Amino acid sequence: MPAYNAAQTLADTYRRIPEGCVDEVILVDDGSADETIQVAKTLDLTLIVHPHNAGYGANQKTCYMEALRRGADIVIMLHPDGQYDPRIIPDMIDIIRHDQGDFVLGSRFLTKGGALEGGMPRYKYLANRFLTGAENLVMGTHLSELHTGYRAYSREVLEHVPWLRNSNSFAFDTEMIFQVSHFGFRICEIPVSTRYFNEASSITFRASVAYGLKTLYTAFRYLLHKSGIWPYPLFSEPLPGAKVSSQPS
Repeated sequence: MPAYNAAQTLADTYRRIPEGCVDEVILVDDGSADETIQVAKTLDLTLIVHPHNAGYGANQKTCYMEALRRGADIVIMLHPDGQYDPRIIPDMIDIIRHDQGDFVLGSRFLTKGGALEGGMPRYKYLANRFLTGAENLVMGTHLSELHTGYRAYSREVLEHVPWLRNSNSFAFDTEMIFQVSHFGFRICEIPVSTRYFNEASSITFRASVAYGLKTLYTAFRYLLHKSGIWPYPLFSEPLPGAKVSSQPS
């Protein structure tokens, strides 16, 4: 769980995780200014604290490195802001465990009523649909949503994809999807209900614009890399440091 100022929603999100479906919950606090750390200490989870705000992508890097170090074979990324329903975690795990996919996305557009019914602002809905369509065109995929923050990874994906090279910003998520596609891993989707409310964290409009531009830039670089015109480090061989030996049992 990558956390930033999630004090009001963390405990409820944690308690909605189905009992017994995960071996461990890791929360990385990214320099929160509220009481996220204090709330986390009351829960049965592993807490890691960044001394300052390093960014959403940097937070995920810490999450995945720690999960690999602890021997995880499947890693779920769940935001602690309560937007995504934790009750589908067992279904996400089963897809990977039964070898039906390597990377699972929780799609807000596969549910009845879709993301708009869950409260997604219309401008975000339209931007999401546009960017997802552009990315599908570039990658040759047919996925309903590529801008969800609810994801499940096999250990093999996290050990092979060079995500340590990715941005420390919100662009990390987009870069990761292009990498997973580039290295030939299977991407699957599962419907997830969502809810938008005041306490849920949300990217600012300015950051949303920057994110959209970065998404288009990544798609452009992906095309150039695939064509051999302009190699891009994000799609090169994985970094040796991504393979982390699990801790002794």
